Amino acid sequence: MKKTSKLVHARIGPNVTIYENTRIGENCVVFPGAVIGAVPQDLKFAGEATYTIIGNNTTIRECVTVHRGTASKGKTVIGDNCLIMAYCHVAHDCHLGNHIIMSNATQLAGEVVIDDHAILGGGSLVHQFTHIGKHVMLQGGSKVNKDIPPFVTAAREPISYAGINSIGLRRRGYTDAQIQNIQDIYRMIFQSEMNVSQAVDKIETTFPATPERDEVVLCA
Repeated sequence: MKKTSKLVHARIGPNVTIYENTRIGENCVVFPGAVIGAVPQDLKFAGEATYTIIGNNTTIRECVTVHRGTASKGKTVIGDNCLIMAYCHVAHDCHLGNHIIMSNATQLAGEVVIDDHAILGGGSLVHQFTHIGKHVMLQGGSKVNKDIPPFVTAAREPISYAGINSIGLRRRGYTDAQIQNIQDIYRMIFQSEMNVSQAVDKIETTFPATPERDEVVLCA
């Protein structure tokens, strides 16, 4: 007989506030003091019917706040297997993928997009409409006011490219050859004398098509 895993309902701690139009998936844990699905801090919000959607196996720690969407996107989404640590804020219409870690006190403004397996260091501030790519490692305390491409480590002030996230990629099963290929692509973008458009053209003619190459080119 095939063995299946048992799904359990979400576990909600004391003093948690969950507002209407909130959907929380299976096996989630919400710790004390969290506020989920409150109306957004956006003056354009006019009481429209919008949603907060949280996937399966996600943990939301103490005093996290997650606001529902506005008419812009209609919903705020946190995916599966995410860890949102204490005192983080996820504003209206944000869309977080799967396996994302937001370390303590990280703050997301409205309509931020974060792709799978990104890790945001503690105390980071992310400007509205920013897109953070998959497998990004963001230094704690970062001020993010521009898009961060996939597979990289982003650090310094102002925020900038600080190499690729090789440790995270190895943990996710990427081979040494794949990691080297990603590194060579970014060297062409950030360490050559070409501008970004020239570098992208060169990458498309020089490097064989791979999912990693195409992901970088798409976000360049």
